[in-house]
Amino acid sequence: MIDPRRLRILRAVADHRTVTAAAAALYLTPSAVSQQLAALEQETGHTLLHRSGRGVRLTAAGEILLAHAHEVLAQLERAEAELAAYAGGAAGEVTVAAFATGIAEVLAPALARLARECPGIRLRVRDAEGDQSLLQLLDGEADLALAVEYRGAPGADDGRLSVIPLYAEPFDAVLPAGHPLADLPAVSLADLSDAEWVGQYPGNPCHDVTLLACELAGFQPRFVHSSDDFRAVTALVGAGAGVALVPRSALRGMDLKEVRVRPVTGPAATRRVFAATRRGAESHPLIAPVLSALSREGERVPAH
Repeated sequence: MIDPRRLRILRAVADHRTVTAAAAALYLTPSAVSQQLAALEQETGHTLLHRSGRGVRLTAAGEILLAHAHEVLAQLERAEAELAAYAGGAAGEVTVAAFATGIAEVLAPALARLARECPGIRLRVRDAEGDQSLLQLLDGEADLALAVEYRGAPGADDGRLSVIPLYAEPFDAVLPAGHPLADLPAVSLADLSDAEWVGQYPGNPCHDVTLLACELAGFQPRFVHSSDDFRAVTALVGAGAGVALVPRSALRGMDLKEVRVRPVTGPAATRRVFAATRRGAESHPLIAPVLSALSREGERVPAH
């Protein structure tokens, strides 16, 4: 009989690619993770991992077992949801990992809505970048995640997650006030191909959105300065350090005297935001109302 606790460990190792990182995410020691994986291999009678240096990758047998692990763990989430519904109380705490502007746009309003409509549900909010929130969700550190679509992000068919689209918003071009294109009503990305760029660090979903939009416009942006803080990005642009693409909602409330914000023509850079929970948990009596509140608040976000 396969121990489902060991399936969680297998999935964590597949997600993190190293035993050490998986152990840290699961609050275990690396030796404990290795022992559990060895026991799982003994239970199944198959080698599940190839070890290469510090990294690991699944064997063909490991991939087969991982696909079943997604289904088994999702079914366990459903069982917990049904038992919680049977117990009858929509009262408890839900931890949500979300990026800063997602908190401002939908999570904070959803928190206020839930306080009125479902006072028994308490939200605990954790600030996390759009890619890190999904890892926190899969590692069990969060019950829900607000995340951004990016290349390499889990798709709608990912067996680990249940995904609900919330809203999409454009990126605007942010130019120094004295830039030659600053007085145009809109800016083509192709016209910025020779510019120096200010952007997010690789790994940040917004970096990927910017990169893809520029690639579609026919060039690779030359990033000279990097920050994951949009206020810092905008300040650097205002100081003449380069140009940038910034999600429209992130510009609200900023001091924009030193920059010019213009819509983009041609290939559109768009941030698509979604909520995710572990597959099977979407019907949990604590999580379902939070998803509903987030969905309703997402409908209120201006599309342009």
